[in-house]
Amino acid sequence: MRVIAGIARSLPLKCPSGLDTRPTTDRIKETLFNMLQAEIPGCVFVDIFSGSGGIGIEAISRGAKKAYFIENGKEALSCIEDNLKFTKFTDKAVVLKQDAISALNNIYEKEADIIFMDPPYDQGLEKQVLSVLKGFRYVTENTLIIVEAHLKCDFSFAEDMGYQIVKEKKYKTNKHVFLRRQ
Repeated sequence: MRVIAGIARSLPLKCPSGLDTRPTTDRIKETLFNMLQAEIPGCVFVDIFSGSGGIGIEAISRGAKKAYFIENGKEALSCIEDNLKFTKFTDKAVVLKQDAISALNNIYEKEADIIFMDPPYDQGLEKQVLSVLKGFRYVTENTLIIVEAHLKCDFSFAEDMGYQIVKEKKYKTNKHVFLRRQ
C-alpha cells in the first residue's frame, strides 16, 4: 500500500496484519480520489474506521488542510501514527483513539467537508454512524459523506434518515456510496 498522488506520492504505508482491517486497494483509492480531486484542496477530511490511515493520508497528500483519523484498534493506531510520522503529516492530523460514535463528539470544526467511513462489513455500523452524524453541526448540506461498503449493502434507509444518495460507484466486491444531507 502506498500514497498514490500529491506531495507524499509513492511513499509506502504500513498496514495492520490480520483480518481486522481491509485496506482500500491502491486502484480503488486512486479511482475514489480522482472523483474527489476538485474537493480535496483546503478541505477538512474525516476518516472514520481509519485502519492504516491510508485514505486520510492520501487526502492530506493531495492538499487537505486537516484530517481526523478515528480508530480504536491498537495495532491500527500504531500504523496510523507511524504512517503520519513517515509522511511528515502529523501537524495536519488529529488522531482520535476511540470508537467511531464517541470520537465524533470530539471534532470541533465549523464544517467537515468530506467524511469517509469504511466500517467492518455486515455489522450495520454504516447506519449507526449516519444516524449519529446527522446530529452534528459540522455535518452540513455541503458535507460529502462517503461510505465504503460491501456490494450487497442496502442503503434504502438513507432517505428516511435525511440523506440523499448522490452517487454510487461499484467495484468487484464493494462500492462507494456518496451521500449528502437533504
